[in-house]
Amino acid sequence: MNHSLIIVLKKYTPIFSIVFFFVSVFLIFYDIFYFLLLLGVLLLSVSILVLNFLSDIDKTGIEIFGKIVAYDSDEDGHKTPIIEFQTSDGKFFKGTPLIHSSSDVDKFRSYQENINKKVKILYSADCPENFIIKGKTYTFFLNLIAIVSLALIICSIAKLLGYNIIF
Repeated sequence: MNHSLIIVLKKYTPIFSIVFFFVSVFLIFYDIFYFLLLLGVLLLSVSILVLNFLSDIDKTGIEIFGKIVAYDSDEDGHKTPIIEFQTSDGKFFKGTPLIHSSSDVDKFRSYQENINKKVKILYSADCPENFIIKGKTYTFFLNLIAIVSLALIICSIAKLLGYNIIF
């Protein structure tokens, strides 16, 4: 189970974002359907990559208990739990789940009641830094993104070929 591509995407997201922004601005002014095609391909690729990761870690991940030691807050105030756990071979890890969602309501909560609370996690035996909180499911949202992405791709290609499906 190799999750190096997810680690690269997570590490270089700011660079990818800047490149995507400039390419998108150019494509929007050149022809909006090229932009929609690019957006559809990007969203479909990311959703397939994340769904594949979730499927792999669900099948082959190691399930253990971890402990929430703190919460990390981003610049918008969204909070992500920092979880500490010990792998089956005795190594200690502390970090944030690879995939985590947060809502605007989370900005106003302190989550102090969750500090030192045990949670079930699944981690990759190959790379223990890649872990998720067990029981949280993101597949509905990711499948919805994949369907919308396919619709964007199909409509954009059809329009670029001269067919007027929707627009």
